[in-house]
Amino acid sequence: MTKGLSATRAGLETSPEWVDEILLAGRDTEICIRVDGPIDRSALRRMVAERQSRLEAAGLVAGGSLALRLPPSVAYIANLLAGWRIGAQVILLDHRLTQFEVDKALERLAPQVVVAPQTVRSSALRAFADVEESVSTYPGRPAATPHAVVQLSSGSTGPSKVIGRTAADLVAELDRYTRIDGVPERGERIIVLASMVHVLGLVGGLLYGLHAGAVVQPPERLTGDSILDAVASEPTPATVLGVPFHIGLLASVLDPPKLPSLKRMTTGGELQPAAVLGAFDAKYGVPLGNMWGMTEVGVIATDLFGEHRPSLMPAPGLDVVERDGELLVSRPQSPYIGLVDPTRWADGWLHTKDAGTVDPETRLVTVKGRLDSQVSVGGLKVDLTEVEATLGELPGVLAAVVLFDEVITAYVQLAAPATADSVDAALAERLAAYKRPRRVHVLDPFPRTTTGKLVRDRSVLKAATS
Repeated sequence: MTKGLSATRAGLETSPEWVDEILLAGRDTEICIRVDGPIDRSALRRMVAERQSRLEAAGLVAGGSLALRLPPSVAYIANLLAGWRIGAQVILLDHRLTQFEVDKALERLAPQVVVAPQTVRSSALRAFADVEESVSTYPGRPAATPHAVVQLSSGSTGPSKVIGRTAADLVAELDRYTRIDGVPERGERIIVLASMVHVLGLVGGLLYGLHAGAVVQPPERLTGDSILDAVASEPTPATVLGVPFHIGLLASVLDPPKLPSLKRMTTGGELQPAAVLGAFDAKYGVPLGNMWGMTEVGVIATDLFGEHRPSLMPAPGLDVVERDGELLVSRPQSPYIGLVDPTRWADGWLHTKDAGTVDPETRLVTVKGRLDSQVSVGGLKVDLTEVEATLGELPGVLAAVVLFDEVITAYVQLAAPATADSVDAALAERLAAYKRPRRVHVLDPFPRTTTGKLVRDRSVLKAATS
């Protein structure tokens, strides 16, 4: 653990000083963010101070509650850090939510102050918007818990959960990042594609970059060519941080240029099908690392060099165990707000609801899918994750989700020349008849959550087929 993190963690439940000491410290002239030009530490501190004054004028105080509903932007970053600097609890609402969803969330979470877009100047697919925000009061209440940030889970398997994390918990995750081999170093760049409203982009991209001295640089647009332009814009080493969807964007670039500054790409979320991995490796020849994490705890395990695929090594400071086929992660307190459910957290252990194994000698963790993937077909047990993994290895399969809906049903996204018939024929050679999907639905594009995960909600997938 670095000395700065160790010294700052004590008292973080109530003190806002961690923002200055962990995130904003550094030489005035050091570039920390690059969006439409460089932003140095001095400029960022000035932006945060300006937003802090506006929020305090609206009545926000230490222990208060603030909701941010802003698209990725410098305004989002400045207001987030300003809210924490005041000592308020910050609720993050994805800007892509409908007004109906926002109203429900505000009613549920009851913040005292809301920051929303007033004017947005942004073109289609632009990664960072030019935003003028509005600050308004809301008939809410002070923070009922000591959490610094409140997030809604991505909801890939159903309704979102309300998850809170303290400042000490965020600093503990930053500590884990600093001790992982292969993360960006001071003076390097993080090309952030993952949303900063969600944990990978927020902590692994923005907060880690500010703390470690790595320049946070989103591309101009979320297209394959624009991502490559961002990598090539500076000679300093660049790590691309995204979700599986972004691998597909880069793999789709027909003739990418040589990129000596590209160090690696790291993604969170599900492992990628062999076809996608092969296409990426053939075009870029750099490590494609993977991370496993949850909104509740942040990064859990990594394989940044692609050496252990499909296994990962637990991040420093975390214990991962397997009990009755389920992976559990050490977590001192429950991360859930308004939910007391021993099937989610109990006795210092977070129940991930993921099936998997932990090698007793190497500690390598292998995630095998959701626990509810075991079904009975004619009295025979079928592990749907096995079926899904087999699908993902087939040529032309870009994405796959397998569910049980009276019969085993597969939802896939394909690349030519693959077809539903060719997939079915290939599965006949690889799986016993009772394991094979009775229905194969081809979806293009495949429904994804706001964090880029494949949607597994049965009702959403059914609607997509129609």
